[in-house]
Amino acid sequence: MAAPPPAEPPVPPGPCRLSLLAVEPLLFLATVSLGLQGPLATQYLWDRLGAEHGYSDRNSTESSGCGDGNATADPLRQEVEALVSHWNLYINLGGFFVSLFSVTLFGAWSDSVGRRPALILPCAGMALQTAIYLLVMYLELHVAFFLLGRILSGLTGDYNLILASCFSYVADTSERRARTFRVAVLEACLGTAGMVASIGGGQWRRAQGYINPFWLAFAASLAATLYAAFFLRESVKQKKAAKLFTLSHYKAVYRLYTAPEHPSSRWKLALYTLAFFLIVTVHFGAKDIYVLYELGSPLCWASDLIGYGSAASYLAYLSSLAGLRLLQLCLEDTWVAEIGLISNIAGLVVISLATTTPLMFTGYGILFLSMAATPVIRSKLSKLVSETEQGALFASVACVEGLCSLVSTGVFNSLYPATLHFMRGFPFLFGAIILLIPAAILG
Repeated sequence: MAAPPPAEPPVPPGPCRLSLLAVEPLLFLATVSLGLQGPLATQYLWDRLGAEHGYSDRNSTESSGCGDGNATADPLRQEVEALVSHWNLYINLGGFFVSLFSVTLFGAWSDSVGRRPALILPCAGMALQTAIYLLVMYLELHVAFFLLGRILSGLTGDYNLILASCFSYVADTSERRARTFRVAVLEACLGTAGMVASIGGGQWRRAQGYINPFWLAFAASLAATLYAAFFLRESVKQKKAAKLFTLSHYKAVYRLYTAPEHPSSRWKLALYTLAFFLIVTVHFGAKDIYVLYELGSPLCWASDLIGYGSAASYLAYLSSLAGLRLLQLCLEDTWVAEIGLISNIAGLVVISLATTTPLMFTGYGILFLSMAATPVIRSKLSKLVSETEQGALFASVACVEGLCSLVSTGVFNSLYPATLHFMRGFPFLFGAIILLIPAAILG
């Protein structure tokens, strides 16, 4: 009788294991790549399409933004603005709808085969997208190739799958009591990387053009791919072979909300997901119009002040992490989330009334705990499902986050021009009112 195969040796404890179980460097690198590509691709489209239509706005776009009204009424400028807006819409919608299917597919698949494949694929996809963007710039190809690059990245899961896999990885490797803080650390990585990319990318583009910042975005995506492939330890304890192209992965996501393991969890999953959707939609929507609000009268900020304002908004990720850690010493997670929502509501109200630079920065300061609610909700959602459903759960959350981006762009960018005649800051006040709903849900 053959002897049974030897059991797989346990992972040895120690500092080496800690370094290999850290998914934060990968998320930081991927977010730097994304943060460099987004704004710079929009600016490239503006310069490229403007040049093709005989319009150059380089001087006015780098001015204070409070120039005369003739520039705004210029029909050629409006034509270029419409073209850039349309191409941005095509690129974003193309990436979203393709990744909507790939994220739910790969996310649920990772519950069986492990997280590393679901991290390697989207990182490689982002590197491929950046390479295509570089080819467009070097060879001056048609800007439609931007859409091709985004669709190819979407087929591999895009950035949303990286988010889903990273949060699933943390859920796999953290204890229930420490999970909220670990999730908050990941979100702090998002803020830190976003701050580095937004400030560094803009300054670098002004100094050296578009090519070099995009090479950095490519290098960051490639480094994230190599980190996932060679340095990151697998977090799924019991891997098993599973088909990739099967409807069972989509059914796993569907069952989370219709037939969860514990029937009492169904309404909690639905309500927490609704609260998450509203909070993130307001966050994305406010972020979309900060620069427009600061450029216009009476603030009339120049590019340096806009950079400081962007840094202040990203600092909320770090201050929320520190505040969450301190508040957890004496309060339960739900109360921490409520305090975070109060900070968010109060900050948006102040910003909606800001007519001076000190008052605007006061609003940014009051937002110092505004990012404390989302890690609490992610953690609570994670605790409502079993260990073998974390990938499916965070894949659905990533799709909700992608939907938040589309909804916020449509609502807040439409609301801002429509309310300029009676209150410039009304969209921020509207966002503060919306946040009362998740505050009630959590309460």
